[in-house]
Amino acid sequence: MRRNTAIFCFAAALAAPLSAFAAAASAELAPDFALKSLSGANQRLSEHRGEVVLVNFWATWCGPCRQEMPLLNQIYQRYHAVGFEMLGVNIDDTSGRATDMARTLGVSFPVLFDDTKAVSRQYKVNTMPTTLLIGRDGTVRYRHEGYQPGYEQQYIDQIRTLLKE
Repeated sequence: MRRNTAIFCFAAALAAPLSAFAAAASAELAPDFALKSLSGANQRLSEHRGEVVLVNFWATWCGPCRQEMPLLNQIYQRYHAVGFEMLGVNIDDTSGRATDMARTLGVSFPVLFDDTKAVSRQYKVNTMPTTLLIGRDGTVRYRHEGYQPGYEQQYIDQIRTLLKE
């Protein structure tokens, strides 16, 4: 009996930080940033206040990022006209490969370059990809680390919820 209690306590201890993080994420103001985009212009997160924003941190060497990107593009095309913005933040050391990958995959959402990793450090990104959904009020409402097939449906459900607010 004592062993089962220890296992339960261990599992509960693992689950507690996850639920605490989710609660904290819903109240945390997204740090503002400005990064150069694929088009050459700078983009600032705060310019999108009032919109629901998905920020996706990715890298060209990340297989799941490559798999997810066309699905993100479909989401962007579907919801962009109704108050939704997507910013793909590439963390490669140089923009050349990222530019090639974005063009090869036909990405239509803004691609930004964080070659110094300052923004990814600011957002405590340790996993590729990391995806944040930011509400109209500028707070981080959802955080996803990694990618598995099917996550895109979670993104869609969360985007719809945030658009209704």
